Amino acid sequence: MMETIKGFKDDFLWGGATAANQIEGAFDEDGKGLSAADFVEYIPKEQRTKDNHMEVTSDVIKKALAGEYSGRFPKREGIDFYHTYKEDIKLFAEMGFTAFRLSIHWSRIFPNGYDAEPNEAGLKYYDEVFKELRKYNIEPVVTLSHYETPYGLIEKYNGWVGRECIEHFVTYAETVFNRYKGQVKYWITFNEINIINISPFTGGGVLSDLEENPEEAAYQALHHQFVASSLATKKLKEIDPEAQMGCMLARMLSYPNTCHPEDIRKAQVDNQLNLMYTDVHARGEYPNFFKRYLAENNITIQMEDGDLAVLKQYPVDYISFSYYMTLLSSAAPEGEVTAGNLMNSLKNKYLESSDWGWQIDPLGLRTLLNDMWDRYQKPLFIVENGLGAYDKVEEGRIHDSYRIDYLKRHIEQMKEAVKDGVDLMGYLAWGPIDLVSMSTSEMSKRYGFIYVDKDDDGRGTGERIRKDSFDWYKEVIATNGENL
Repeated sequence: MMETIKGFKDDFLWGGATAANQIEGAFDEDGKGLSAADFVEYIPKEQRTKDNHMEVTSDVIKKALAGEYSGRFPKREGIDFYHTYKEDIKLFAEMGFTAFRLSIHWSRIFPNGYDAEPNEAGLKYYDEVFKELRKYNIEPVVTLSHYETPYGLIEKYNGWVGRECIEHFVTYAETVFNRYKGQVKYWITFNEINIINISPFTGGGVLSDLEENPEEAAYQALHHQFVASSLATKKLKEIDPEAQMGCMLARMLSYPNTCHPEDIRKAQVDNQLNLMYTDVHARGEYPNFFKRYLAENNITIQMEDGDLAVLKQYPVDYISFSYYMTLLSSAAPEGEVTAGNLMNSLKNKYLESSDWGWQIDPLGLRTLLNDMWDRYQKPLFIVENGLGAYDKVEEGRIHDSYRIDYLKRHIEQMKEAVKDGVDLMGYLAWGPIDLVSMSTSEMSKRYGFIYVDKDDDGRGTGERIRKDSFDWYKEVIATNGENL
């Protein structure tokens, strides 16, 4: 008789996920160089448009460097994790975290991205962070590049459009693999690698206004990242064979808007294009449908001899992804569009929405977990999921029942997927402590179990306050997801 799976495995990884550029601050301390994130401006909601809230132009950078830009760059300030990491990690430990996802800021290690020698002060900083995590038996899950392309590479090569970035990234990866061997078991090369085709500057430091064919430039930059990811995987296996390398995708499951065959086909194409990135990382080759897509859109990717062999020889060990929303696909889109920041989509009348217009779909998580397990048969890892919401402080407390409800419903569907037979490594809630939003550079879009007293204008004490969800998540972890 076959044994049925009843719940999460005993070594399931519970915790939270962050990015250096959204929490650390200290953007110019201890030898750190500038990165792409240091030029992403906060734009008040009433002034925000679809095109101005993430992409950065060469003119913005020029004015910022000359001190002529009047806007604010909140990611330069973060939440001061650079100085408060001990106190913050202690709070994570209090919740019972067994894993914490963070990124290494590439420009802390190589200030320009192409420097001959690493910055020792930057390496020492992460020595201390990993030491603090070990103190509480928290497993670090480390992203090498989380929207943090060093400015030096943007200036010299227009970011990842330049093939030279491959060599510089591999040098950086080799440096940190050697330094933190035995301290980091789980690595990820590029955060949400598909974002490079939605926001080329965010994903790859690519200034689209400098490119004659921006779409082709973004795909060229993507190819360079794929090759760099495989070569970094090769280095990791040579330096620390016990460690594992993962890829990371912003997973956006698309449903057909109707049962019309053309809508069903459109949803299939949209899902194929979203999964193309993990196809390359996990299977080691570009899928045939994507080759046709490039040809039909007159996009040519320049490849060197050996590139495809490298992709095939060094696939990832596991697939990690973020999940926040599902989308609707229509061959002839008509109707109300959601207000979600990354991907506008027709509004699904069966789903509720967050304060920021992101449609909430817990069952979609079970669906895509099954789809991805069936497709790849590699361990899956949810390394981002959470609710960005307005939080209100009432007599020193934050009663965020809406966040608890959101997380509870998603974890319930995760458990169902595990019972379906999906090999799921863990769950890392996005933003376990309030941080600067990636897409809008706001503080008011809060995800955390821990409130940070800071507003969109940078005012506040920085005090940390436990929300109601803090104690709830502590109980979830203590019972391995049984007590929700």
